[in-house]
Amino acid sequence: MAMEFTPIMLISAAAYLVLAPFVGGLLMGIDRKITAKMQGRFGPPILQPFYDVRKLMEKEPITVAGSQDFFIMCMLIFMIFTGVLFFAGGNLLLIIFTLTTAGIFLVIAAFSSHSPYSQTGAERELLQMMAYEPMVLLTAVGLYMVNRSFNVSDIITADVFSLKFLIGIFIGYIFIITIKLRKSPFDLSYSHHAHQELVKGITTEISGRTLAAVEISHWYENVFLFGFVFLFFANGTVKMAVIGIAVCLVLYFLEIFIDNSYARMKWQFALKSSWLITVVFGGVNLILLYFMVGMRIL
Repeated sequence: MAMEFTPIMLISAAAYLVLAPFVGGLLMGIDRKITAKMQGRFGPPILQPFYDVRKLMEKEPITVAGSQDFFIMCMLIFMIFTGVLFFAGGNLLLIIFTLTTAGIFLVIAAFSSHSPYSQTGAERELLQMMAYEPMVLLTAVGLYMVNRSFNVSDIITADVFSLKFLIGIFIGYIFIITIKLRKSPFDLSYSHHAHQELVKGITTEISGRTLAAVEISHWYENVFLFGFVFLFFANGTVKMAVIGIAVCLVLYFLEIFIDNSYARMKWQFALKSSWLITVVFGGVNLILLYFMVGMRIL
């Protein structure tokens, strides 16, 4: 089905482009505040992530490899493009492709450095991509089977409550979103915490404005990831839109709780557990959908 851009879709995309960094930064600040309370600390102000990025922007640029800045800017551009496509109602398959491309540019930037810490972080980032990509693709396929379209605009306006038919896929997506948000026990390649044993892992040799671009990219990405969660609840009504937003907030708190409750696992556990969840919950859910379509239940 061809996609036609409407004024509302263009406004939504523009709103994401402008507001996502502020929403993502606030979520990061709330994350750090709640984390501090869980650990018995006072914690930084909620606006601290914005202060940190401003400080990074003011630092003197020091680049280990000249190509790093280019690759990181490409990552940021593709990450923004991913969210803009999503909120403009674009095709899920194209959106997943651009999301993966953004991740690849981050890996290339880390490999361009001669630091063993950075390169080890890049290898772990590739392993994480291997872990979560199959479930992300199954999520898009599941939404297509229920709504008969890959276009986000069609999924949001369809009069179908997708979660009713995609409970298994929803569970699988919630599992792998922990990897995408870089939360314990799956913060293998890059950690927002200073005690990371790889000295910040994949971003070890990135500093100044380039590191600020990485942080801003994560803010854009976090908003996009929870937009994907929203698709399970959207059915064209205001009631379900409110419920979808509420669920996103609850899940974000749950991710913070998980981050503070589990130690970092080995990459083998991350890979095996993600694929197991993908096959058991995502695969079985798709098989059931196939039979439901065949019996015209869906």
